[in-house]
Amino acid sequence: MVLFNYSVLPRPIKTLFIPCYLLFLGFVQTPILLVVHALPFMRPKRGWGLARTVRVKTWRTSVFVSRTFGKIMVFPDHRALAPGQNGLWIDPVPESLIVGRIKDMAAKAGVGPVKLPGYWVDKSGAVVPIGAPPRAGEKVVLHLHGGSYSFLSATPKDVTRHVGLELLKRCPSIGRVFSIEYRLTTTPDNQPAYPFPTQLIDALTGYYYLVNTVGFSPADIILDGDSAGGNLALALTLYLVENRNHESLNIPPPPGRLLLLSPWTDLSRIPTTPSSSWSRLAGIDYLHPGDIQDKAELFCGPFGLDEAAVNPYISPASTHPSLSVSFRGFPRTFILCGGSEMLRDQIHVLRDNMVKDMGDGNVVYYEPPDAVHDFLAVGMSWMEPEWTDSWNEIVKWLGQ
Repeated sequence: MVLFNYSVLPRPIKTLFIPCYLLFLGFVQTPILLVVHALPFMRPKRGWGLARTVRVKTWRTSVFVSRTFGKIMVFPDHRALAPGQNGLWIDPVPESLIVGRIKDMAAKAGVGPVKLPGYWVDKSGAVVPIGAPPRAGEKVVLHLHGGSYSFLSATPKDVTRHVGLELLKRCPSIGRVFSIEYRLTTTPDNQPAYPFPTQLIDALTGYYYLVNTVGFSPADIILDGDSAGGNLALALTLYLVENRNHESLNIPPPPGRLLLLSPWTDLSRIPTTPSSSWSRLAGIDYLHPGDIQDKAELFCGPFGLDEAAVNPYISPASTHPSLSVSFRGFPRTFILCGGSEMLRDQIHVLRDNMVKDMGDGNVVYYEPPDAVHDFLAVGMSWMEPEWTDSWNEIVKWLGQ
């Protein structure tokens, strides 16, 4: 329960909270954690070292503070183009491409396509004009950032920038990374804003831009998403697959590859059974079930969590008997799941369903047992050997 609505405080006062919180971490919490977890049997997992334990616990506290007091930092959003970030305004996807169930749900939610900021990242040392046509053999990454649909940003300075930077560094065929600034479910003051299917429409805007304006072949697009971004990547791919043969429409084909990092694949009510990963890993992972449930409700908006259980665009890994979803026609997919993350059960459901529909050869799954949620995207490079091993597996998959 939130005892004080931190979001109503003026921005200067919120800004003062940041150095105070950092001082608390450095001089109060960290020394306590070092003492409490000094002995191996006092750590969340016996295989974790002391440094890893303290870092994960510190990250967990930061997530809790953000949940309790509201957004401490304001990230760039869809309302303005961040200066000096290799960005440009992207024209809204044509209204005619919003069809079927998504068109009806957009009408109920009162949302539609809008002009959005988009950002390019080039290889280190390369100077490529913004939005330049693809070079021969060039692959591009369309990155959809995580953040439970309620915070973080598409700008190249966002915490999830590590995904694009590592792909550019490690994969010669990838020339650029493009990120679309999709609208969030909350305002900077933590008030409800844009529910589903806003983000799907915005992701379609970014994809349509890459194909129809820049000129990339869909086969040369690697669609990447972490956490909520993984959920959005799945929704976009499903929409493209289901509507690619729609009469009289110019909906592009699905991308050539799909890279899912700790994807949030079931937004329905969280299971409370003792055997679920939500229960067993609650004291290990840095996520908070209550926070995740709150963010899911914001995302579902006027449709409610009941819709999340049966809608394949919202919860493709839901186990509700009324859910109908097929992954036939999806591109080759890589799924990364932390073996110590609370989303593990639902990611297993996604994996099994994708393998059933697509075949073993088209789905690669990798699960380092001691890794937590979204560790690659948030830059936990100190989480070794999981960091290096996971990137090696992804690079190998991209080269196949």
